[in-house]
Amino acid sequence: MSQPVPRSPLSAVFLLHVALEAPLVVQTFFSPMSLPFMQMTNTTVVLLKLYAAISAATCIASVLVFPLPEFLPGKRALAIAFCVYHSVASTILFQAPRFIPHTFGAWFEALKITPENLWGTFHGALGLAMVVWWQLTLPYAAAYKRGV
Repeated sequence: MSQPVPRSPLSAVFLLHVALEAPLVVQTFFSPMSLPFMQMTNTTVVLLKLYAAISAATCIASVLVFPLPEFLPGKRALAIAFCVYHSVASTILFQAPRFIPHTFGAWFEALKITPENLWGTFHGALGLAMVVWWQLTLPYAAAYKRGV
């Protein structure tokens, strides 16, 4: 009988991806016009729904790879893809003009803490968390390669 493959608790980073993406996915599917974005048109609603479909697929993939062993190439490839996605999303959100008509107050605005920047920070942190997962689970992949 084979030994159970040790798993890293860091795999929870895949569930963090779901936690960040799922609220936007659900709201976009069921009530896109209630999203707090300025100047929504039919075109932006269609594009948001297409984005939500892709994002829903990545959430499903995250839930499916979460329990898998860290050495599997598909899980590692998904982590790199998420790292790229969240890093690019973070950059886009940091450089975007204001498009969410909400504020955290004048004091936060003076510090440039806006909903867009906060959302970008979450994406950046998740991109970094994917890199941390990758680096800290390399021993699992190396052990599997050696046949341990």
